[in-house]
Amino acid sequence: MWQRSVCVGLLALALGYLCLLGPELSYSPLRHLSASLLGGLRGARSLEERVVAAWQAAIVRPARRWARVAVGVNACVDVVLSGVKLLEALGLEPGDGKNHVVLSSRQDLKEAFAHFMEKGAAAERFFSDAESFHHIARTASEYPAAQLYVGGNAALIGQKLAAHPDLKILLCGPVGPKLHELLDDNVVVPPESMQERDEFHLILEYQAGLHMMEGQSKEMRQRRLMEAVASISDIPMDIPIHLELASMTDQDFMSNIVHQVFPLVNSIGLNEQELLFLTQSASGPHASLASWSGVPDVGVVSDILFWILKEHGKMAERASDLTRVHFHTLAYHILVTVDGYWGNQVAAVAAGARAAGTQACATETIDTEKVFLKAPLEFVTSQIEAPSKISLNPDEPVVHWHREGISFHFTPVLVCKDPVRTVGLGDAISAEGLLYSEIYPQ
Repeated sequence: MWQRSVCVGLLALALGYLCLLGPELSYSPLRHLSASLLGGLRGARSLEERVVAAWQAAIVRPARRWARVAVGVNACVDVVLSGVKLLEALGLEPGDGKNHVVLSSRQDLKEAFAHFMEKGAAAERFFSDAESFHHIARTASEYPAAQLYVGGNAALIGQKLAAHPDLKILLCGPVGPKLHELLDDNVVVPPESMQERDEFHLILEYQAGLHMMEGQSKEMRQRRLMEAVASISDIPMDIPIHLELASMTDQDFMSNIVHQVFPLVNSIGLNEQELLFLTQSASGPHASLASWSGVPDVGVVSDILFWILKEHGKMAERASDLTRVHFHTLAYHILVTVDGYWGNQVAAVAAGARAAGTQACATETIDTEKVFLKAPLEFVTSQIEAPSKISLNPDEPVVHWHREGISFHFTPVLVCKDPVRTVGLGDAISAEGLLYSEIYPQ
């Protein structure tokens, strides 16, 4: 039995193939000028510099550190290239766009790509014909300008954690020869996880979300979900489990995950789209909200996070192990915990935000010339109950508040002005937050 271990559970519960159609986003710099900050003085530090300095002081390793980590089960090779170039390489001529919920042919791929490119929107689609997809993936991976990376939530989290030599990482998932070559030497893959052929995730870019299991039948999804529930239930109670959510469109499936899987895990990670879909699927607060408008309102987000732990987390009257939620969106992160179970969360939320800035800009440390502060400088902590109004102080960028036995830790993100690569960013954020978290023995 591994002591002081964490088992990272992911929603990639079935083998499959994904094709991502997404824009290559760029963000315009946003500058906040404050008379109190500048005061007419030359050489005053920027907001971004003050945040970085405060993070550096706050990010300290926990007293009790993880020694071994097991991650599973979504693993693949991310192939990043121009969507137009791939279609040309496949001999497909430009045509009218058409949305397809599931792709089954090269024609479907061409139509779906054109549809979302016209809208300038991102989308993720399951490809149901394995052999046809394998041909497309081989063409994409062999294209001269294609970039190949470690992909899949489990492999990405494992790869991020492997940068810390004091950790031993076990990756359980479908690992082919190319993925095995790309993985860090510190990631151990058991023989049972090795396979002859890689799985691919195509990321087709153009200028300016559905999960793998949703391409399968409802009966198959439910069977695999119950298999996952059984597997998680077999994990010893003293091994904490983190579940990283993924984009989905089936509300019944999400509701089943909330009621069947959430009680079995200690921690979950999710972004703003997953959070909104979760509350819509499980009839939570603000479920009537159709979509976010700009930066998600902190009060609305906090209400939903509070509801997750209050209604589905570990409380005296409820048999649930869930005590932690790590929420991440472009402009800010919030770590929410049930009191008495987790420590070092100031460092954890700051470390996750720092990872967002360094990975998006592809820098070892945050370069304040390449990032900007996008988070609201003032916000309220709830849109339902009597809220507190908080003003962000860049010299103390981690803000804490409390609500009925549940603690909130908020910090802004320094957003990369010209992001190099954002695929897998959420996984890196969650991994870093877990690395700096300490779970108290019960």
